[in-house]
Amino acid sequence: MAKKKYYVVWKGVTPGIYTNWDECKAQVFGYESAQYKSFSSLEEANKAFRDNPWKHLKSKKVQTSKSISSPAKGIIYESIAVDAACSGNPGLLEYRGVYVADNTEIFHIGPLEDGTNNIGEFLAIVHALALLNKNGKSEPIYSDSLNAIKWVENKKCNTKLEKTDKNIAIFDLIYRAEKWLEKNSYSNKIIKWETKKWGEIPADFGRK
Repeated sequence: MAKKKYYVVWKGVTPGIYTNWDECKAQVFGYESAQYKSFSSLEEANKAFRDNPWKHLKSKKVQTSKSISSPAKGIIYESIAVDAACSGNPGLLEYRGVYVADNTEIFHIGPLEDGTNNIGEFLAIVHALALLNKNGKSEPIYSDSLNAIKWVENKKCNTKLEKTDKNIAIFDLIYRAEKWLEKNSYSNKIIKWETKKWGEIPADFGRK
């Protein structure tokens, strides 16, 4: 029998503690920058809900990011690293951006239903570009996806995924990302993360 989990939603439609994934998903699905995490006991969940969410969320991300455990030659630490994770193809999609110097999560979108990893990688780069542009920052962006980098350069998400009622939120994000690329210019470099040399990208979700 599967062990019961308790889901804390710090940021979502209705923050609170939920006793199953479906209830939690209803609060965070499509909610921009949702913050949530599962716990093995109600006591842990109650304590975490009253606490600063980053105390719990960030500790997990530090453990999954092996690439910045020690300084590596060639990495620009004043930068943003982006990555995506998708459970299935298509499946539940998430993507995020992390500040490389200290592994702080800057944005986290998802889960979004019926997406693909390539779409998430594309959206993550554009999200980082728009954020840096808005704040007048010139830091580079790291991505480990050559496909996504090429799509951004061409200003087009070249996905073969079909639009459905389930993934309409994803296609809305794609439309907005493509429009942003068409209307804006940027000087930020988009750099391929060298996984073989540096390890997993700092924004990796650690689900491999």
